[in-house]
Amino acid sequence: MNQKLPNATTVLILGIVAILGSCCCNGIIGVICGLIGMNLYNKDNALYLANPGQYTDYNNLKTGRILCIIGLVIGVLSLIWFIYVISTGGWDAYMEQMEQIKNMGK
Repeated sequence: MNQKLPNATTVLILGIVAILGSCCCNGIIGVICGLIGMNLYNKDNALYLANPGQYTDYNNLKTGRILCIIGLVIGVLSLIWFIYVISTGGWDAYMEQMEQIKNMGK
């Protein structure tokens, strides 16, 4: 009897949240969710590789892994950019940049 991997859906959701968190929250949420998702992926991947015929949703697990990697990369780049802006211009320059982005659509 085939069963679902225990964390495949969770890894997929964490990958989506990692990408959204990286784009919206200076990368911190993206890095955290991406790391948690990759940890859960490793556990479920080991389960699948031990008995591949027993589990059905390996594709969701692989897709979640890809999303977690993308979220991690974007999150790390966002954090590096945030640290660069704060270290070169200070908090005021960062807030001015955020204000410009906010007013861009008006």
